[in-house]
Amino acid sequence: MRIITHASEAAGRKWAVTVGFFDGVHRGHRFLITSLRELADRKGLPSAVLTFPVHPRVALQPGYTPLLLTSFDEKMALLAATGIDACIPVAFTPALAATPARVFITDILAQQWRVDTLLVGYDHRFGHNRVDGFEQYVEYGRACGIDVVRAGVYEAGSQAVSASRIRMLLSEGSVEEAAQLLTYPYRLKGRVVHGKHRGHALGFATANIEIGDTQKVLPGAGVYAVRAYVGNKPHKGMLSIGNRPTFDGGETSVEVHLLDFSDTIYGEEIEVAFIRHLRENRKFDHPDALRAQLAEDCRMTDGMLPD
Repeated sequence: MRIITHASEAAGRKWAVTVGFFDGVHRGHRFLITSLRELADRKGLPSAVLTFPVHPRVALQPGYTPLLLTSFDEKMALLAATGIDACIPVAFTPALAATPARVFITDILAQQWRVDTLLVGYDHRFGHNRVDGFEQYVEYGRACGIDVVRAGVYEAGSQAVSASRIRMLLSEGSVEEAAQLLTYPYRLKGRVVHGKHRGHALGFATANIEIGDTQKVLPGAGVYAVRAYVGNKPHKGMLSIGNRPTFDGGETSVEVHLLDFSDTIYGEEIEVAFIRHLRENRKFDHPDALRAQLAEDCRMTDGMLPD
């Protein structure tokens, strides 16, 4: 996948394009991109996704901090894996937010990026205040030589597929259902830092993770079976998100116990993929009771994750 950052890099080609933020590159996004690739192939055109590095609401609401499913780099990697020919990242500025759909189609898509065909998500609206609809997009496209096509409806059964729904599922701890909608397990990445060593005292040493991207969604408090990656090598892991209710009930921490692993990895980067929610956090009457529960958590994790 080419990443095109300037219109001059797209010169000499006509493109089939779809537009969106594509946070998470979930099932619905993949359906749209597959439809775009098929449409582009029929027309003999290269396919491209026009997206935004920063959440559009940041331009409209200064100080707003979005909660995201993917960082920009993660989104680029996921888009590349769809087989799309190119990605066009465009800064979403207040000026762009104030641009009517007609101007966006005629001046930006047609004149600047030489778009031949625009595929619009079935219920997607764009342009200032989203006042126009698909019929108007077709009219604006016809005036400047763009064929505007509406994508079909994504049939997902009873499950609504949207980034906001996936964020809600993660906040509830429903990582398995979130993975079904994403098509992959949700991931977090961070650096291993020193903690209070409570796990070590219990016989279950943990790596405390300082999450690198604070805009990413943190799954709800609880204990999870995860696949952890240290130096790209996978390990089975039991991860806890919470405030250690048996001990201090302090600030929320993210810590993972790696099964069959004893190396010192302070300062190293670690990535975790959430596989299954094991249980809720709760306060135990005695550390021995917590130790017994952790042993059971490890047994369950070991059994459910393949070697």
